[in-house]
Amino acid sequence: MNTIDIPIQTWSSLGTEEQNRILARSQTDIEEILEPVRAICERVRIDGDRALREFSRRFDGADLNNLNLEVQESEFDAAGGSLTQEVREALDYSIENVRRFHAPQAGRGNETVEVRPGLWASERTIPVDSVLLYVPRGRGSFPSMLYMLAVPAILAGVERVSVATPPNADGSVDSAVLYAARACGVHHVYRTGGAQAIAAGAYGTESIQPVVKIVGPGSAYVAAAKRIVSDTVDVGLPAGPSEAIVLADETADPWTVALDLMIEAEHGSDSSALLVTDSSSLARAVRAAISELWNDVPEPRKTFLKDVFTGYGGIVLFPDQKEAISFVNRFAPEHLMLHTAEPYDVLSRIRHAGEILIGPHSAFSLANYATGANAVLPTGGWAKSFSPVSVHDFQKRSSVVHVTEPAYERMKDYVITLADYEGFYTHAAALRKRNRKSSAG
Repeated sequence: MNTIDIPIQTWSSLGTEEQNRILARSQTDIEEILEPVRAICERVRIDGDRALREFSRRFDGADLNNLNLEVQESEFDAAGGSLTQEVREALDYSIENVRRFHAPQAGRGNETVEVRPGLWASERTIPVDSVLLYVPRGRGSFPSMLYMLAVPAILAGVERVSVATPPNADGSVDSAVLYAARACGVHHVYRTGGAQAIAAGAYGTESIQPVVKIVGPGSAYVAAAKRIVSDTVDVGLPAGPSEAIVLADETADPWTVALDLMIEAEHGSDSSALLVTDSSSLARAVRAAISELWNDVPEPRKTFLKDVFTGYGGIVLFPDQKEAISFVNRFAPEHLMLHTAEPYDVLSRIRHAGEILIGPHSAFSLANYATGANAVLPTGGWAKSFSPVSVHDFQKRSSVVHVTEPAYERMKDYVITLADYEGFYTHAAALRKRNRKSSAG
């Protein structure tokens, strides 16, 4: 039986460079590929559809010369029939759960506040005009990402919701992605992926209209492209390669922890997966369990797991739970699972995580597909300031203010004083001279 050599590292014994490498996870890879990705984006900006077709042939092995870049209605019609009833039912069940979770976000109004007598202020919420949802394809089919993005976008009321996803080698788009798109109410799907798809959404091509926002997870190349086009289009939350931490203590079941730790690691070699614990006996038992479970994993997932656990993952030991929690908050993982004796006590001390799953039954698998809570989450430590995708990601707000005449008279002198202090002459003059007759003409 083959084994996988998973390192068990004591955090305090690691040097600063090694600690920083663990905290950085795959972000280092993104820095290294910025320049070649910049060239891809520039080529799309200049050559449009021709560049997209060339890059599809080069990166996806797909010849699109005889196909429209936009998926046709007949392809949507055929998609549902090509899926088993079980797959369709699973998609319908999961889509409805996501819809139920997000629907209350769309229904929240903005209360008008009377700041002072006669001074009214509120917010007006409207959807963004257009959005491109990016659904990855390279390491598998991800209809779950389609509905996690499309449901809140549709609920928000976005007028034009479009999807970009890499094609199969024959130029087709995954049937489950198309079925989910139609079930969510999305009809503009484009067979293009990678950095070139992000560039197409930002700059537009002959077939793809430019959008005001791009949302969706992807590889390091997709993350790099988002960074490059971020001065042209809103690229939403940072959603790069998958990452997860399982925080466990001596009460955790090693077999269950091992199963859960492997979930996010199988997304790709650039994923990260860490067991963070204060129990050396649990660490050893989990390592043994993963080595056993690993043998049953088919390729290419088996290689992904090996690369992750010997690269951006592994097991990290801390002297106590307090220091382990401190590390979790510093890392700010995309996914966090709590396998501890008192998970709600630990929860109260977690400040930074994209999602937090509690207890041995709340597997990452369930949250990735069907709990209703959104599975598109901030990566790369951005959980310190970003939230999971929601209806609010597809909306914007305008402040609305109405000042009545009595309120104006009561507040103008305060504003004149502040404008004078800051040296803004016309700010003050607009109030001082407001009621005077013009001497012009």
